[in-house]
Amino acid sequence: MSETRKARAVGVNHIALEVGDIDEALAFYGRLFDFTLRGRSDGMAFIDLGDQFLALQQGRRQGPDDGRHFGLVVDDKDAVRAALAEAGVAVLPGPFLDFLDPWGNRIEIVGYDNIQFTKAPHVLRGMGLSDLGKTEQAIKELTEKGMGLG
Repeated sequence: MSETRKARAVGVNHIALEVGDIDEALAFYGRLFDFTLRGRSDGMAFIDLGDQFLALQQGRRQGPDDGRHFGLVVDDKDAVRAALAEAGVAVLPGPFLDFLDPWGNRIEIVGYDNIQFTKAPHVLRGMGLSDLGKTEQAIKELTEKGMGLG
C-alpha cells in the first residue's frame, strides 16, 4: 500500500473577518492599530501585515464569537490595551488580551517578543520593525525546535 505525500502547512497568508460595514471597520481598527491599507474593493478591504494580510469582508451573518478567535501579533501589547480603553472597548475576562470587535469577531492580542512566531528579518525591515526582539523564553523555544535566531 503506497503512502500519498501530504502537503505541509507552512503559514497563514491571511485571515478574513466578516464585518457589517467596511468604512466603520477601517475606522474601528484604525483607532486600535497603526496599519497600511493594502487594497480595497467593493465590500472588501485588506490591512497589510507585511507578508500577510487581514481581509475585512462586508456581510457578517453569524452571532458573536465565543471561543473561536485568532491571535493578532503586535509590536506593543500595552499600546493596544491603552487604545482599547480609550476607544471604550471591553477586554474580555481571562488571562489573555481578548476583545470583540463591533461585529462579534473575537481577537486575541499577542506580543511579538514572547512567542515563537517570527517574521523574516527582511520582512521586519520592510515593515520598519527591525528593532523587534524576542524574550529569552521565546528564543529558547525556537532554538529547541531548530529555529534559533542566531
